[in-house]
Amino acid sequence: MCKFFILQNFSVYNTLWLKFLLQNFMHLTAQVANILKNYTSETPAVKSNIVRILMSGKLAGTGKMVILPVDQGFEHGPSKSFAVNEAAYDPVYHVKLAIDAELNAYAAPKGMLEAIPDEFRGAIPLILKANSSNSLVPKNNSPNQAITATIQDAIYLGCTAIGFTIYPGSSDSLDMIQEISELISEAKAYGLATVLWSYPRGGDITRDGETALDVIAYATHIAALMGANIIKVKIPSSAVELGATQNIYSESKKDFQDIAKRVEHVMQSAFVGKRLVVFSGGDAKSEEDIYRETIGIHAGGGNGSIIGRNSFQRPYQEALKLLSNIIAIYAQNEYR
Repeated sequence: MCKFFILQNFSVYNTLWLKFLLQNFMHLTAQVANILKNYTSETPAVKSNIVRILMSGKLAGTGKMVILPVDQGFEHGPSKSFAVNEAAYDPVYHVKLAIDAELNAYAAPKGMLEAIPDEFRGAIPLILKANSSNSLVPKNNSPNQAITATIQDAIYLGCTAIGFTIYPGSSDSLDMIQEISELISEAKAYGLATVLWSYPRGGDITRDGETALDVIAYATHIAALMGANIIKVKIPSSAVELGATQNIYSESKKDFQDIAKRVEHVMQSAFVGKRLVVFSGGDAKSEEDIYRETIGIHAGGGNGSIIGRNSFQRPYQEALKLLSNIIAIYAQNEYR
């Protein structure tokens, strides 16, 4: 009777925390156990944090993930990111959305994670986005990002993972790769999982080439080679950008018009699917386009979606419905 009374008086977020604890002390599902076999070189702490993400939320244990990233205020400015839905100016809005939608993780820069109220702490795995750019930088500058947080920041904030962006193709990309490779090694030494946003940009890459199939596959492979545990890339188009690969793709006779086939090719570049890859939601688009892409990601063997603007720029209840439907697709349930 006493136990029932206590449980009845827990807030909804304490209830979610209990659910998380129960999920994480259960035996691993076969799907998650198979994923861990691909990370045998990682420390027990890193593997535990990968498991924490995979065993959280509605998709717990499926090997699929939906993550809410909110670094757009840094990258694009607050008005461009939040004015369409003014409630989203409040950092609490985003962590609450991620918790209410029962997502696998919430990713954001240091200041936003510091603004999380105590009542929400521990209710969802956190990913510290530790480098950023901004749209006030001169347009003729080579794409680059500044380090905005440290491994120690991630630890004191209670994060499960730390995330970075690299821009393969940029004139500054070699310096970025060296810098981030060192930080990935440091993060792993402290037991943190690592997430790498690998966004081809700059140099000789055209605007359309930023999402070309061969370029996205290359960017995915670079991230895997750098030791990222989870890789974030954009959904590729069927275009081929690089002259050196034109003949290879044309002679392969493979049809890449279907999203699933393109995702399958990206996963092939992620050590034949041995690294977790999630796909960006990208620019604003219709719900049906989002669902079509999600179906393609799932069918192609991708590990999930990391969807920011297409969720938090919608009214709260619409965002919850959208995220619920995305989760349903990955869980192979009917969405509505």
